[in-house]
Amino acid sequence: MKQLGITGFIVISILGGLAFPSAVHAQDSLLTYEHPDRPPTMEELLEWKEVFTYKVKFGFFKLGEVKTTIIRDTTYQGQKIWWLRTVITSNSGIPFVGEEENHYNTYMVETDSTPYTKLYWRDNLDEDEFEAEVYEFDYEKEKVYISENMSPVDTLSLTEPSSSGQLIFYYSRLFAGTNQDYRLPVYLEREKGYIDATNSTKGEMRNYDAFEEPVKTYFSEGDADIDGPFGFRGKFKAWYIADDLRVPAEAHAKVWLGNVKVQLIDYKKERR
Repeated sequence: MKQLGITGFIVISILGGLAFPSAVHAQDSLLTYEHPDRPPTMEELLEWKEVFTYKVKFGFFKLGEVKTTIIRDTTYQGQKIWWLRTVITSNSGIPFVGEEENHYNTYMVETDSTPYTKLYWRDNLDEDEFEAEVYEFDYEKEKVYISENMSPVDTLSLTEPSSSGQLIFYYSRLFAGTNQDYRLPVYLEREKGYIDATNSTKGEMRNYDAFEEPVKTYFSEGDADIDGPFGFRGKFKAWYIADDLRVPAEAHAKVWLGNVKVQLIDYKKERR
């Protein structure tokens, strides 16, 4: 079945299962503005356990929801990594979409410059397909090993710190609200491509279900020359809240169904 499409800023999420404040006005207080003049560092982002929930809309129709978070840090092949998970569920009442639940997982290595992926895998829960696709990044051998349904299918060359798309959810926030562009190498669909984005310092007030009052945001736009995370390809637009953590708030992108909008409807965080 087609994977439910999302956008370029890339909502990537997870159910946290934690006791966070539930009232909308309490979520407003989770936004902090101690250094709003600059974006966060990876170290600052990882100080918090954030849980994001987004609605995905196609015209007037709600296609589904996306939930993302970093579950925890752990060890993989003797190296400390962060486990990022996104859960995408579809609205079963939408024609040509059906009932879908896909879990996207990334083992990410934190660095002072470019974070990179060590392992990526997708579980298709609605069809009981676990490890439906796996990308293993071997930086010593400069290879990406790809398997589907637990069987090897391809090997690609690896020449730089890379990801399988999910990483953009954190990487893009390091540049939001600046005039600095970025390029993220991505391995998906058995090929390598790039997500390129341009950022802006111009602020814009926008409304989101996750917050009681309008919030100031920064705009970003870009282009993906590969079938990107969750089915988007080509040009995309994204908005980030102008707070200390540059919370990803909205994205517009083209997927297999057409143009979709992804908007933040719930945000929770607590210090790790």
